[in-house]
Amino acid sequence: MPIIIRPARREDVGAIAAMLADDRLGRARERIEDPLPQSYFDAFEAISRDANITLVVAEDAGRVVGCLQLCILPGISSQGASRALVEDVRVATDRRSLGIGEQLLQWAIAEARARRCKLVELMTHQSRVDAQRFYERLGFAKSHFGMVLRF
Repeated sequence: MPIIIRPARREDVGAIAAMLADDRLGRARERIEDPLPQSYFDAFEAISRDANITLVVAEDAGRVVGCLQLCILPGISSQGASRALVEDVRVATDRRSLGIGEQLLQWAIAEARARRCKLVELMTHQSRVDAQRFYERLGFAKSHFGMVLRF
């Protein structure tokens, strides 16, 4: 059965949060508890109301096995061009290296083109070397030096 990429639903939030927490960096940021903290559902509702943000999941035989958030950012630079920002790309640990991440990224690229974006950008932590190789294989190039200010 093929992977289905569809908009995330409220009932997917637990699976998404679990994938976000499934590595060293994510474990430090996420709180996977039962019940899941309300903040995850509040964020989902805010995302759902924003026409410029789309949260999708990859579903296989009824199971959520991947996710991606696509943000369309209107801008003044580059002659008023919009850009697409890809965030929170994750694939379930037991489903990696099966092309699911590539299908998610190809969906995001096609959606960015359809929404007339001039470029797609993403950031990945410098320690995620495998992810960097994956993105480069899909045609992404290192171009900027990212900086963060945490509160």
